[in-house]
Amino acid sequence: MKVVLLKDVKSQGKKDDLITVSDGYARNYLIPRGLAVEADAKALNDIKNREAAKKHKIETEIAAANEVKAKLEAVVVKIRGKAGADGKLFGSVTSADIAEELLRQHGIEVDKKKIVLDQPVKAFGTYAFNVKLYPEIVGSINVVVSD
Repeated sequence: MKVVLLKDVKSQGKKDDLITVSDGYARNYLIPRGLAVEADAKALNDIKNREAAKKHKIETEIAAANEVKAKLEAVVVKIRGKAGADGKLFGSVTSADIAEELLRQHGIEVDKKKIVLDQPVKAFGTYAFNVKLYPEIVGSINVVVSD
């Protein structure tokens, strides 16, 4: 009997897999426990629709990430800081500071966890940081720290 799995079943398959099992196993174990449904046209169509929706969502997220990447490379974020006599900043510029200023100055929202700081910024100057927008899509952001 062919069934569509509704949940992951050990040694049988993952959710939404179409598998062939014995009639007794399907009728006495999988279907009564809500782990599977019989593979009819409705069940197969539901799987097809879920896969299409998932694919559409991924395509939309990739397009949005590419759009943000293009915006990021065209802007410069200016951050003001206070420093001591030796030119070192009091504290440091963090990814949260960069994300906040990026939103305030340019209206581009990026999660602070996606901004990759190799080392803390503790001096005035111009810096370039990578921003992980989506797997395999990495943008670049320019930051100017001044007094």
